[in-house]
Amino acid sequence: MKSSLKQDVVKIPCSVTINTKNIQGLTILEDAEQVWKEVDIMLKYHAPEFNELTGEHEVDLAHEGQIIASFVWPAQNEDLLKKMSDAGVTSLAMDCVPRISRSQKLDARSSMAKVGGYRAVIEAASHFERFFLGEVTAAGKYPPAKVLIIGAGVAGLAAIGCAKNLGAVVRAFDTRPVVKEQVESLGAEFLEVKFEEDGTGQGGYAKTMSKEFIAAEMDLFNEQCKEVDIIITTAMIPGRPAPKLILEYMFDNLKEGSVVVDMAAGTGGNVEVTQKGKIIKHKGVTVLGLTDLSSRMGSQSSQMYGTNLWYLMDEVINMKLAPKEVEKPKRTAEYFDLDFDNEVIDAMCVVHDGKIRWPDCRPKFVPPKPQPEVKEIVEKKKEAVKEAKEPSFAAMIVKQIFFWILMIAVAVLIGLFAPNSFIPHLSVFAMASVIGWTIIWNVVPALHTPLMSVTNAISGIVILGGMTLISNENWNTATTYIAAAAIFVATINIAGGFLVTQKMLRMFKKD
Repeated sequence: MKSSLKQDVVKIPCSVTINTKNIQGLTILEDAEQVWKEVDIMLKYHAPEFNELTGEHEVDLAHEGQIIASFVWPAQNEDLLKKMSDAGVTSLAMDCVPRISRSQKLDARSSMAKVGGYRAVIEAASHFERFFLGEVTAAGKYPPAKVLIIGAGVAGLAAIGCAKNLGAVVRAFDTRPVVKEQVESLGAEFLEVKFEEDGTGQGGYAKTMSKEFIAAEMDLFNEQCKEVDIIITTAMIPGRPAPKLILEYMFDNLKEGSVVVDMAAGTGGNVEVTQKGKIIKHKGVTVLGLTDLSSRMGSQSSQMYGTNLWYLMDEVINMKLAPKEVEKPKRTAEYFDLDFDNEVIDAMCVVHDGKIRWPDCRPKFVPPKPQPEVKEIVEKKKEAVKEAKEPSFAAMIVKQIFFWILMIAVAVLIGLFAPNSFIPHLSVFAMASVIGWTIIWNVVPALHTPLMSVTNAISGIVILGGMTLISNENWNTATTYIAAAAIFVATINIAGGFLVTQKMLRMFKKD
């Protein structure tokens, strides 16, 4: 951060120890009121709130023109937006980063969701008193844990990856069909309801579904409760209470000792019996309503959130303000600017210059194009290849005529110039070729390697026959040359057969 700003001021509790060596321009303050008074840009995690140490609300401690970058959740905190606009502060909401490729590096919401999804599986494992991975031991056979993850956003995908790596059988459900491929790529089974409705909402998040879809969804979850051991719910809708997905009657189907982790507990919960911030037992099932999952991995969360904030500070440095005569200007606070032509800053700035910009600052939602199914793509490719391979009717007729003319010419030449003894030999050769071709091409592909080994015997017979023919006193004949060529080709075949056989046998050797 010091590469972008002239001076950093950090407020830390007295109990925290940090290494301040070799950090120039860093001032550490322990008085919160002094920090709010001195800084121009305040970087924090939680939205401004009432400070028990000072006895005042943090917005009241801020001064006019101050920039506060934090999670805000503007849809749920309209009073906070009004308070910040009255105080004349500028608010950059870390939860309003637009879902575009360029802004992924400062998407703190995804960072915290990833940590939370990972931690949800760890918390579930600590309360689930069985193996995740299936085990076969002298003490018995134990099946793998079955995990159902509802919601395949960033948190859900992180939970899928973690549970799968622990050896569990993972199933996932999401109202957005576009995430099916991502779920299956992680090795999980994607569950679907037999109801055509797309749940993709604004910003890539899920939207509220119809009553008919929800009814079908409830039936699916109720059936899954009979089979799974662990349920992790991650479904949230921005600006609205979390949808209820696991209802109280479904607990009758859950096995005793099962675990349910409700990651949406902070916004009302996806589970009907969830108690915010508490771990309870309901009908023998452990229900975790934890709201601090990312905080339970403080070191990892701090690293990721700190990186997001660093990229935010880098984003507000507008190098267009640098003088043109300077060839390579450095990125410093001198060029700090809230450029609302920058789509990232425009979407994140919810309060500015005494005005509330949200929800008008939200980027317009463009629904994703429906992705064709893999089967459809494969069928289209097969049809295209088939069309390319199939020649026209005229070309086929010409090809057939040319083939039969060639065969007739060969037959005439043989009849005119070949000796009488050649005809029986040719007949035997033709019959052997047809039979051999038919047998070889009807062999199962898995047996091609051992088949090459067996053909060594046939090639040996060919060599013996060739040696007999070239042993005649009159060696300067066509028969002798053909026999020599047969010996050469058969020798190559034998050498290749032995090489393949050797490689095949090595597969069965133990080091």
